[in-house]
Amino acid sequence: MAKVHESIGDRMRAWLLAQHVFFVATAPSGPDGHVNVSPKGVGGTFAVLDERTVAYVDLTASGSETIAHLRQNGRITLMFCAFEGPPDIVRLHGRGRFVTLYDDGFDDLLARFDGDLDEARGARAVVVVDVERVSDSCGYGVPLMDYRGERDLLPQYMARKGVEGRAAYRRLKNRTSIDGLPAFDMDPADG
Repeated sequence: MAKVHESIGDRMRAWLLAQHVFFVATAPSGPDGHVNVSPKGVGGTFAVLDERTVAYVDLTASGSETIAHLRQNGRITLMFCAFEGPPDIVRLHGRGRFVTLYDDGFDDLLARFDGDLDEARGARAVVVVDVERVSDSCGYGVPLMDYRGERDLLPQYMARKGVEGRAAYRRLKNRTSIDGLPAFDMDPADG
């Protein structure tokens, strides 16, 4: 049933890219603080960079737990479930880092994705995961579900805000985690 893989092979790569949703889990160091699990699913926001590295576009949203936890300890797990077809669950355990829209290299990383993605549609960072462990399990307990399409609400919402509105939103909602950990760096011009 459960199996640990040496790396992300071609077959697994294709399977990962075919999934419509995945989940990101992180946690702060120590016994206190909140464990965070975030669903991700905007088309074109996930990429397999090589057999031991994956990345996803982190969209501007109401929280910044993942970035805060990565800043603190780097631990991250991505989980993919087959909601259609043969049952399967794949977990990618590793160390994460992020490149924000204000950092050198952001545009080069963003170009590695298939989607129509940019800051105007809400992209605030790219999270890169150096995968240390690849495993899959049966997925027998995961229900079959039909994919009906994407909710394109977040990118549209961010596009309507404009450059200054998006920056103000990130200043208000993304500077710290719910546990008070430093999270998203603001535009260097903000000081």
